[in-house]
Amino acid sequence: MEKELGQEEIDALFQAARARTDAAAGEPRSRVLQWSFSRSGQISNEQLRAISMLNDIFARNLTHHLGAWFRCRVQVSLVSAEQISFSEFLQRIPELAYVCSVRLEPLRAISVLQMDLTTAPSMIDLLLGGDGKAAEPRELTDIEESILSGVVEAICRELTTAWQAVGLSFAFEKRQMQTQTPRLIPVSEKTLCLSFELRVAKTSGLLNLAFPAVVSNAILRRLAGERTRQRRHSEETRQRMLELAGRCRTSATLELPRVPVPAQALGDLRPGSILRLGLPARTPAQFRAGGVTLFSAAPVGQSDHRAAHLVAASEVKR
Repeated sequence: MEKELGQEEIDALFQAARARTDAAAGEPRSRVLQWSFSRSGQISNEQLRAISMLNDIFARNLTHHLGAWFRCRVQVSLVSAEQISFSEFLQRIPELAYVCSVRLEPLRAISVLQMDLTTAPSMIDLLLGGDGKAAEPRELTDIEESILSGVVEAICRELTTAWQAVGLSFAFEKRQMQTQTPRLIPVSEKTLCLSFELRVAKTSGLLNLAFPAVVSNAILRRLAGERTRQRRHSEETRQRMLELAGRCRTSATLELPRVPVPAQALGDLRPGSILRLGLPARTPAQFRAGGVTLFSAAPVGQSDHRAAHLVAASEVKR
């Protein structure tokens, strides 16, 4: 026997269904975003900033080292840090360029260093005792190549100094012919490319470095680990830092508020003279620590020492 529903029962069913619909509409829905697999492994902006910071240190150190070595004005500055394929890096190498392989330890990987030959004549002339005369780029002789390899070795030493934070050392291997360069790193592999502008005397050129993916990934992991260690300190370390900071000394003074004084009055001062400041006698002094006003205070004596009786806190003003 089929049961017939009354009007009240039908209304109750509709109300229950409407309540379920409203509850479902109020629930937050998961947000779906499009994803491109070509973005996998891309370096984030934060990671690029960390890498750029390391290379800014390298650029400054190399500027000072080469400037003292060449005995002339040298400027090295970071131009860009980007992630590109090795084939794109190869396309940027000019026809006349110095290209060499650099070994990275302890990863046992090979990176590529490329330097424009526009600055080579000036550097070689300076190292031979000249004044850095510029010349048209040309292929190097064996002697000139040997001299320039010393410059590359100096660059590798400064790279090792700057990148010791991530535990990498750079060792110059040998110059590579441009036809051999594609064999060092797979042409389709993503590389971390660093570009620097090198200015020597009146010439300028680019200094480019390409790191393979295994190296860039290791660098990013170590940078991330370094940031994690910097952000997370144990409670004992924090307490120790607070204790050491509490022992630090800072300059403190008790002084009257600033008032204008006529220059003539200062010129007339003699031992025993009285200089009128135009301040009421009850005007409190200012207690300043590290150049910052902290309290209004009154000078008092404590035993054989001067002291300050703090009256009221002041708004911190530098």
